[in-house]
Amino acid sequence: MSQQREAILVTEDSQAITGLRARLSLWNHVQFFFRKKPLGAVGAVMALFVVVVAIFAPAIQTRDVNLTDHTKLYATPSGEMFLGGDHLGRDMFSRLVAGSRISIRVGLISALVGCTFGLIVGVSSAYYGGIYDLILQRIIDSVIAFPGLVLALALMAALGSSINNVIIALSISFMPTTVRLIRSQALAVKEMDYVLAANAVGASSARIIFRHMIPNVFAIWIVTFTFLMGTAIIAEASLSFLGLGVGPDVPSWGGMLRGATKNYVGIGPWLPVVPGMAIFAVVFSWNILGDSLRDVLDPRLRGTQ
Repeated sequence: MSQQREAILVTEDSQAITGLRARLSLWNHVQFFFRKKPLGAVGAVMALFVVVVAIFAPAIQTRDVNLTDHTKLYATPSGEMFLGGDHLGRDMFSRLVAGSRISIRVGLISALVGCTFGLIVGVSSAYYGGIYDLILQRIIDSVIAFPGLVLALALMAALGSSINNVIIALSISFMPTTVRLIRSQALAVKEMDYVLAANAVGASSARIIFRHMIPNVFAIWIVTFTFLMGTAIIAEASLSFLGLGVGPDVPSWGGMLRGATKNYVGIGPWLPVVPGMAIFAVVFSWNILGDSLRDVLDPRLRGTQ
């Protein structure tokens, strides 16, 4: 009985040590990234800040986002309204904070779905090759022929204006580019010795794809995801600015820009500046984060740092 208990304690200690080593290893990687790429670290902090704001937006908002007040039309920034009021007397600060939820939600889900499906399709295309790869790549070529925003506009015109439809449209428009990028990397991984050895011992296709190929192209997936986050935020703002994004009653940064038409800029010049600077800061943070991750994760670039 005592031997069994000692064995259990030894197992628990081993698991605790393994977990501690994993946490230390992760922290060491974070420290290395912050030390090697300070600009990327700034981008990571900015991106994390916006995500936290989006999560706790209801607690940060000071007023109802759709509450109109005719006494606050074009109100200048003050202690009551930190960023002033818009052309309907709505609080710009509260709408800016609420709009961060739309941008992060659309960007995160659409980039995640588009990149994940692109990862699976791209790796399978490289692995199986033959007629499957030929037909699939011709389909990808035909879709890539359309600019991403034009394709998203066409899909939104067919689906209608809503947050879910924006996510669907952007996810579909992101898939072709991701498939092409992942496939090019997977073709090189396919010829590696460990993949050839797995084929030689009779490993199943699913095991080779999910156990050997996908983990070795995951670095480019991470970089692509960060870049597409910024692209998705710009695309959502563009769709909302054109009136094809979220509904008019939903606060979004693109919708705020759309409301700040030339008829109101002379009266309230801060109306387009506030959401415009928010879009710029968020997209900039994700782009420099993705650029820094590419430099760190790409083995071809490590020697040049």
